[in-house]
Amino acid sequence: MSNTSKASERIHALLDDNSFVEIGALVTARATDFNLAENQTPSDGVVTGYGVIDGNLVYVYSQDASVMNGSVGEMHAKKITKIYDLAGKTGAPVIGLIDSTGLRLQEATDALNAFGEIYMKQTLASGVVPQITAVFGNCGGGLAIIPTLTDFTFMEAKNAKLFVNAPNALDGNTVAKCDSASADFHASESGIVDVVAEETELLAKIRELVTLLPGNFEEEALAECEDDLNRACDALVNCKGDTAIALSQISDNGLFYEIKEKYAPEMVTGFIKLNGMTVGAVANRTEVYDEEGNVAQKMDAVLTIKGCYKAADFVRFCDAFNIPVLTLTNVKGYEATIGSEKGIATAVAKLTHAFADATVPKVNVVIGDAFGSAYVAMNSKAIGADIVMAWPEAQIGAMDATLAAKIMYDGKDADTIKAKASEYKALQTSVLSAARRGYVDHIVEPADTRKYVIGAFEMLYAKVENRPDKKHGTV
Repeated sequence: MSNTSKASERIHALLDDNSFVEIGALVTARATDFNLAENQTPSDGVVTGYGVIDGNLVYVYSQDASVMNGSVGEMHAKKITKIYDLAGKTGAPVIGLIDSTGLRLQEATDALNAFGEIYMKQTLASGVVPQITAVFGNCGGGLAIIPTLTDFTFMEAKNAKLFVNAPNALDGNTVAKCDSASADFHASESGIVDVVAEETELLAKIRELVTLLPGNFEEEALAECEDDLNRACDALVNCKGDTAIALSQISDNGLFYEIKEKYAPEMVTGFIKLNGMTVGAVANRTEVYDEEGNVAQKMDAVLTIKGCYKAADFVRFCDAFNIPVLTLTNVKGYEATIGSEKGIATAVAKLTHAFADATVPKVNVVIGDAFGSAYVAMNSKAIGADIVMAWPEAQIGAMDATLAAKIMYDGKDADTIKAKASEYKALQTSVLSAARRGYVDHIVEPADTRKYVIGAFEMLYAKVENRPDKKHGTV
């Protein structure tokens, strides 16, 4: 199998059968320096066009590593910007399949300008149509900016390489020491990559994601619901630790499409379906279960720098494309280390701003603890949640009752502390106390969470929220 067929084959594997229509198949390089005129550049190293995924129109480009290593030159870029123009006019997603050595050195400043033109089109398309990139081979230097300017980035598990500076070019590093270009690194450390898989599964995961998203910011992501809207989730109370499992139980037919699964696992982000409507979900997590049902990882119920940025970016995407947001809250405070102290305030500010700035329907379910300003940042009513629910055993307040009693009655005996902690819990941290003050709208049994959440989003379906006129926020 040739590389030429590989670029086209990826497109045909991604799209519905016989739906791809190529655009610009006869385009070749115009540059003539360094003997380029003597080299054949079929399609100038990138196959571009449009087709459908499950009936949904999408635009696609796939770089051809057999033509000058898939390098980006003037005409290569013009083909990509052309489909961005069409996507903007018709309101359909753009999917890029990356396999390139990067900038075409033979075209020098023309190639450099070509990168800038692609960046510009991506920026203009941001928040207008969903953008997805998948890296199958090399994606280095300035080319690495392209996937990070898009909404979702996929990487092939074995052969894909994504880097600004190659691992061996980093001071004190080698590939053997840390392969900073690998899919695993970007999935777990940099947070750039949303999904890692083998090529066949990767293309299938892109197809699934497209079916969950609207075609543009003016459309809605709706489908028929075959699940019982009043279905009880009897095992949900046992999933308080691993909220990825909890979200799958709440969702129609158990669907949960997790985003950035390996990055900041203490904060879960992904898409679920509720009565056929796509909903973005954000949840605190304290446990990760393996396939055998055993606890594979335990984490504190705290906000972390990585978790805040992960959730904030996800909420901003949902708000841009009118996707409602559900949160499952279980947080006691902030990560407390010297390292986290360098950036936790800024990260929490980003998360707070993302929730507060979002005008889509927002529902919060407090499933465990909700203490201090960490809770405020997690889609609380104070920063704009439309509906806040809580499980009966949840706690909402400034801090844990025992800790509060120790501070208020410093120096008192243990019995006094215990008694005052019990009193503080009843008066200040019980879910009933929060509900009496109007900070909780419903106290719901865990098993009934699905039907109450669906009801809340149905009520909020026509929500309109006006904000002060301004160009944009600065946080």
